[in-house]
Amino acid sequence: MIRILIAEDIEPLREGLKRALEAAPDMTVAGSAATGREIVRLAETIPHDVILMDIEMESANAGILAAEAILEAEPEDRVIFLSIHETDEIVITAMGCGAVDYVVKGCPDEELLRHIRAAYAGNPVMDERIRATVMREYTRLRKSEQSLLFFINNISKLTGAERELIKYLLQGFSVSEIAALRVVEVVTVKTQIKGILRKFQCGRTKEIVKMINDLGIAHLFLG
Repeated sequence: MIRILIAEDIEPLREGLKRALEAAPDMTVAGSAATGREIVRLAETIPHDVILMDIEMESANAGILAAEAILEAEPEDRVIFLSIHETDEIVITAMGCGAVDYVVKGCPDEELLRHIRAAYAGNPVMDERIRATVMREYTRLRKSEQSLLFFINNISKLTGAERELIKYLLQGFSVSEIAALRVVEVVTVKTQIKGILRKFQCGRTKEIVKMINDLGIAHLFLG
């Protein structure tokens, strides 16, 4: 039997989940909770195989906080999030804490049972949209990591004048303003900008500024 813990703050929904799971020949409800704090206590004391975790309970992210606490204590626990939300931000935040699956509330009972069985077997079957959201975030993070390594490697190749020029660009100064601040000709600033663009393989100064801000490393130039 698959032993399941349920965390759901709305009693009719919690009871409905219990009925659906108990009706399955291979599942039993080992315990249920109405808050994140309660489900953390149950996970510590009651043997279980899968946890169905509502995200919004006593707070908007109570389920996520509870899952983090449970998985920190027992990383092998299988948490499936249940939520009425499927925005990218919530999905990414939820899955980022180590859950194995994310199911949108209101799906047919048999679909939920399929997700539970798959998670129990160690082969979770995320819905295509949830999977796509997670993969997009994974790809974005990989690209950010690669961009950061590329940028950091090239920072060492900057001259002092080029680093100062980037500082002014981050502060929003125009080419003519930078020339005035440095007491040089505009053409000198433009030549240095071309060198910076070449080093970072960018076409415009705005791309460099955006990359630095996106990577969160502006302090390396503004300090």
